Amino acid sequence: MHGRYYLDTSVWMDYYEDRKDSSKNIGEYAYMLLSKILKSGSKIIVSSFLLRELEAHYSLDMIRGMTRPFVSVFEKIDATEEQKEEAKKIAKEKNVPNGDALHAILARDSKAILVSRDIHFQVLKDICLVAKPEEIIF
Repeated sequence: MHGRYYLDTSVWMDYYEDRKDSSKNIGEYAYMLLSKILKSGSKIIVSSFLLRELEAHYSLDMIRGMTRPFVSVFEKIDATEEQKEEAKKIAKEKNVPNGDALHAILARDSKAILVSRDIHFQVLKDICLVAKPEEIIF
């Protein structure tokens, strides 16, 4: 198992809400990935930007409850001004949201695999490694 993972906001939401799509339980995949990371001693990269995105959907208490079991493997980071500027440029060039470009840059610079289901990250595969939870756990 690789050693560092940057989970997109949607993966945290899949886990917390135990979400399902038309063919699979994506919440279960997110839970299995988080459990595997915890057991392996790998790292979960958590940016302040990611936490702000979660705050748009959940209260601080909910976020603390969601993340508490995994805090021991967290590595917290902040985006630099240079990373933010690079994200704006890439977002414009590739026609993706600024936030997705920033997540990709933060994953790249942290030498982490970006874990997401978001289609925008397929366009950003030249920036960082991108995988779905089930591609890592199986």
